[in-house]
Amino acid sequence: MLNTYFRVIVGTMVLLSVVLTFYVHQNWMWFTVFIGVNLIQSAFTKWCLLETILLKLGVKKESANCKIN
Repeated sequence: MLNTYFRVIVGTMVLLSVVLTFYVHQNWMWFTVFIGVNLIQSAFTKWCLLETILLKLGVKKESANCKIN
């Protein structure tokens, strides 16, 4: 579930920043840049603040077994 929540939240934040850039002010694009930089940083450090927050909120990590629907 953690991966699902993570992808939904990050995707929503990216789409929101694009909408805000288009309708409010172009400086909102920096929010998109911030999200991208954090994703790259987490790939190298294996640490992500959003993941830490979600775990503290009680979101469970996925099991090691793959489920095929």
